[in-house]
Amino acid sequence: MKAYVFPGQGAQFSGMGKDLYEHNETAKSLFEQANAILKFRISDIMFGGGDEELKQTKVTQPAIFLHSVILAKTSPEFNPDMVAGHSLGEFSALVANGTLAFEDGLKLVYQRALAMQEACEINPSGMAAILGLEDAKVEEICAAIEGETVVPANYNCPGQLVISGSNKGIEIACEKMKEAGAKRALPLPVGGAFHSPLMEPAREKLQKAIEATIFHQPNCPVYQNVSTRGITDVEEIKKNLIAQLTAPVKWTQSVQQMVADGALEFIECGPGKVLQGLVKKIHREAEVSSI
Repeated sequence: MKAYVFPGQGAQFSGMGKDLYEHNETAKSLFEQANAILKFRISDIMFGGGDEELKQTKVTQPAIFLHSVILAKTSPEFNPDMVAGHSLGEFSALVANGTLAFEDGLKLVYQRALAMQEACEINPSGMAAILGLEDAKVEEICAAIEGETVVPANYNCPGQLVISGSNKGIEIACEKMKEAGAKRALPLPVGGAFHSPLMEPAREKLQKAIEATIFHQPNCPVYQNVSTRGITDVEEIKKNLIAQLTAPVKWTQSVQQMVADGALEFIECGPGKVLQGLVKKIHREAEVSSI
């Protein structure tokens, strides 16, 4: 069985999608449709913008979504048995399996990006990557920190867990992680505490947008970050998508479940090859590639 996986924020690069635009009429049409929906030419920033422009949340998230979805829509071999996306990538996965229309997915991603940016401004906060420590120990240390918000945010692969929280909480946690034997406790260059309770203002705004959007019956299961199970029930998909902003991304557990359910091949659909590396670390016998 083939599992198609879609990357999240951080996979962007200057020039992403340019070849698609120049050599595929369907891709060109979708990029122009996106420019009209967003009311700015995101394609110009994707194809020729600098790193700083691409790092803007209002650009980064829809840019990665567009690159991923348009790759899927223009790939003749795209025929998934199951899909999953890392954080933002879950929206790409839901368009790829027919749950969301292209334009609705793009609108939700853009609203999500703006809501997350506002939440970051309300609560100055951040994230840090913890390497070489058992998940249970990271969870224990986070839970023991008093007076500050700090939680596990991204279960990326065994030995790599990203934490999220207030700036002070992250600082305290990193010191305690090192004391507990972490190989590295590295603050990340992000603008906020994604997938933590500090994203509650964004979750409330996104919930209204999701509830106002039409969701269709998917043509294959989506393994969502919150539940890690293959889901086809539309109401459950919506509920998990709303919860995702303040809940951890359980990527390790999702990949393990996809393997248990029969996934033999993982194909990354989007910019970069980050997920290929994570899948290989989670399940070393998996066949991984990209389109």
